Amino acid sequence: MTQPVAMAVIGTGPALMTAGKRLARFVAVFGCLVSSAGCILTRDLPDPALEIPEGYKAAKQSKAADAPPTLDWWRGFRSRELTGLMEEAQTVNLDIAAATARFRQADAQARITGATLLPALNGNGSETYSRTSGSSSSGLTNGGREVVNYSASFSASYELDFWGKNRDAAQAAEETANANRFDRDVVALTTLTTVANAYFQVLAAQDRIRVAQRNIASAERILNAIKDRFRAGTGNDLDVAQQESVLANQRAQVPPLRQTLDQNINALATLVSRPPEAVRVTGGSLDQIASPRVTPGLPSELLTQRPDIRRQEAQLASATANVGNARAQFFPSIQLTGQGGYQSAALTSLFQPHAAFFSMVGSLTQPIFDGGRILGNFELTKARQDELLQVYRKTVVQAFADVDNALYSIRQTTERLRLQREVVGASRRAFQLAEQQLRAGTADIVTVLNTQTTLFQAEDLLTQAQLARFLAIVSLYQALGGGWEPRMERPVDAL
Repeated sequence: MTQPVAMAVIGTGPALMTAGKRLARFVAVFGCLVSSAGCILTRDLPDPALEIPEGYKAAKQSKAADAPPTLDWWRGFRSRELTGLMEEAQTVNLDIAAATARFRQADAQARITGATLLPALNGNGSETYSRTSGSSSSGLTNGGREVVNYSASFSASYELDFWGKNRDAAQAAEETANANRFDRDVVALTTLTTVANAYFQVLAAQDRIRVAQRNIASAERILNAIKDRFRAGTGNDLDVAQQESVLANQRAQVPPLRQTLDQNINALATLVSRPPEAVRVTGGSLDQIASPRVTPGLPSELLTQRPDIRRQEAQLASATANVGNARAQFFPSIQLTGQGGYQSAALTSLFQPHAAFFSMVGSLTQPIFDGGRILGNFELTKARQDELLQVYRKTVVQAFADVDNALYSIRQTTERLRLQREVVGASRRAFQLAEQQLRAGTADIVTVLNTQTTLFQAEDLLTQAQLARFLAIVSLYQALGGGWEPRMERPVDAL
């Protein structure tokens, strides 16, 4: 764990060589003293002791050959407009941009922290002019004296990192930077799933508005038929009023649906960093969206597929390095400093051998009593490490649950959608028969009212069932990491 010594000293002559030998002996002695002790400062990531299941509970069968989602998983829905929104969000979303700025900050902080691993070297140059007083102690006056002095020097300092204190600090900063990179990817994945969900909400709102408009047209048609019966003397005012109530109820459902539509379009505008008036979403229908098949793969693969797991892993690694740094505080710090250069009263002779000067210092500082500060800091970092270990474990366990929940949701929403289609088919046949009987004058008005209300509700619930299934598919993509894989724009290096 010892570090090489690098020191810049300007000067020549036997005296300087002798000083260098002394400094070398100083370093060697301390190297011998600490070489045996350095091994106690080794650090490793704590074992999370997690039980990794062989397969997902809600999956029919997990196969190793099952491929994880691709990075452009949204293309599986086969919507050109959705793909365009996704690609735009990746480049202009403000949350992603802010997260990118945060990991750049962390990179800069890592370089700042890593600077302690290298020597500090400074160059100095000066010209000093001074004039003495022209009066003496006896009261006599003389011309005084002017003195000019020139100097040029270099100074260097370096802390020998025998205990790995500085290395651990740099490693902690690097892992923090990695955690921020993974956090950027978490934000990106969340943003993309939010775009997909908002887009499907737009399609669902458009479908529900169309269903409501068809229901309004059907209710108006039934109302006209009832009015015809009333004029023919086979109906009454109550029948007309009841149907008018049904019609008014259907019309009242449209404004909230339009509000939902507008709000989700505005949400998409925010996600692509544009004002609402600058966004035009064509939309369409959920019926036009393909349902991709998503394979979960093996649970063990999830540890590398989700950026939030990797983020917590990096934070745990950073905390572990901080523990090593806090432990090293108990041991002596060894500082090497040197200064050398030239000093002369004449600029022309500044760099002559006789104008050289130098100094070298090797110092050791051992904490003896600090009121428990070092111990408290060590216990604090250990507790922080334990906290992040538990957070990491929970993140992994929650990830398994997220996948299982999404798989369950897909299974149940698929079944719900199938059954709801049957409900709509049966309700439509019942309503058609009731309308035919109404026009033939043989239908009970109560039956007509019930069948049309049932159909209206069934068609609206069908659209909601379609939406729920697409949202479940998006949730599964998110739970599986959305095809994510770690990437680095450039290597994170504290040096």
